[in-house]
Amino acid sequence: MTDRSTSRSNHRFPCLAVWLLCSSMFGTSVVHAQALRPSSGLRVPAAPAASSATSRTADFIVALVNSEPITNNEVRQRMVRLEQQLTQQSAPVPERDQLSRQVLEQIISERAQLQLGAELGIRVDEAALTQAEQSIAAQNQLTPEEFRRRIAADGVDINQLRNDLRSQLLLQRVREREVDSKVRVTEADIDDFIRERQGSNDVASLQLHLAQVFISVPEDAAPERVQALQARAQSVADRARAGGDFGELAREFSEGAERANGGQFGMRPANRLPELFVESTRSLSAGAITGPVRSPAGFHVLKVIEKRQAGLPDVTVNETRARHILLRLSPQLSEADAVARLAGYRQQIASGQATFEALAREHSQDGSAQDGGNLGWAQTGQFVPEFEAAMGRLRPGEMSPPVVSRFGVHLIRVDERRQSTLSARDQREMVRGLVREQKINEALRTWVLDVRGRAYVEYREAPLL
Repeated sequence: MTDRSTSRSNHRFPCLAVWLLCSSMFGTSVVHAQALRPSSGLRVPAAPAASSATSRTADFIVALVNSEPITNNEVRQRMVRLEQQLTQQSAPVPERDQLSRQVLEQIISERAQLQLGAELGIRVDEAALTQAEQSIAAQNQLTPEEFRRRIAADGVDINQLRNDLRSQLLLQRVREREVDSKVRVTEADIDDFIRERQGSNDVASLQLHLAQVFISVPEDAAPERVQALQARAQSVADRARAGGDFGELAREFSEGAERANGGQFGMRPANRLPELFVESTRSLSAGAITGPVRSPAGFHVLKVIEKRQAGLPDVTVNETRARHILLRLSPQLSEADAVARLAGYRQQIASGQATFEALAREHSQDGSAQDGGNLGWAQTGQFVPEFEAAMGRLRPGEMSPPVVSRFGVHLIRVDERRQSTLSARDQREMVRGLVREQKINEALRTWVLDVRGRAYVEYREAPLL
């Protein structure tokens, strides 16, 4: 995850320049944080005050979405924000009539999704809204109070900000329920992705370690005999899926030459295995059982021991082993008090009066406390941005000053850094994440169009530019 934090000395924060709703047609991801490792970042909503020309314009309805109105001022204010965003990014700004049509269609699409969320009973409570606002403040290295003062100075109405943030949280929850939760990534999807990147359309780069229980079927076997042998193979498969030792089952029942080796073939290129075996196991992960499958020789029950995609390039990643002491904010513990308390712990550690590990065990308020605050080895981007940025500035052995994040206030110490090469399994997990993101984006586009298409939209007057 990229670091979105900025220096406190900036008069206006880059991420405080535009509303969240302007980020894209499909909205932005919102963190549903667990521990310190979210799946995605939370962009920051904020906006300049509407121009005086906008505020003087008499408002009127430009469109209805299932009888819910969209007003001229909504379109104009969104246009102002989007124009500022594009200008900040040095991106071309469309002609105003074209931009107004795009903005109106975006608002219509979002309104239809919000209405669907209401029909599904999806809600955003005050606690979630407050947590999101605190996350925004933390990512900008601000306390919640400082954040509110800053956006007020920038002419942003806090109530409007919270309303728009509530809408974005609701949009995200609807999309997670209706799109994200339904996306599945198979092993075959991962293999296909890797082959595409390698420019290969065959299985030459795939290596498989399979085991089998083979039940032979004589060429002249009567149908009753074939059924009996199939039932025998099915019984073996059922026992294997129920947790039976596959090697023992192979030694007891298999008629294959590899029987004495627990039915294992060893690691082989996929093109040196029967096509039936490859096609039957391509979508399976290690440990999975398939079959019985029929070949001219008989019935096969197959187990995937291991699979590799030969030719995956080595991927080197930076890893950090750090510890922290976390104090969570509460009505009994303000942010200022937590900062002061951790500053005291830092002084005790620096002077040798206490160890970091001992203070973490005694005072830290998360699951790492019992291990002296140890967070283990983590790759770049695994922690939330405000934590990651502070950790990244430390050399091994150094402690940070108290760091505010969406989870509370931290004292961080970096113990060690290293570079490591990802294993084949870890590389496949990286690919799994890429494929999932790709599938979600494709499914989201289709879903957005479908929701928009099912909405009744009545256009009234064109927006006043």
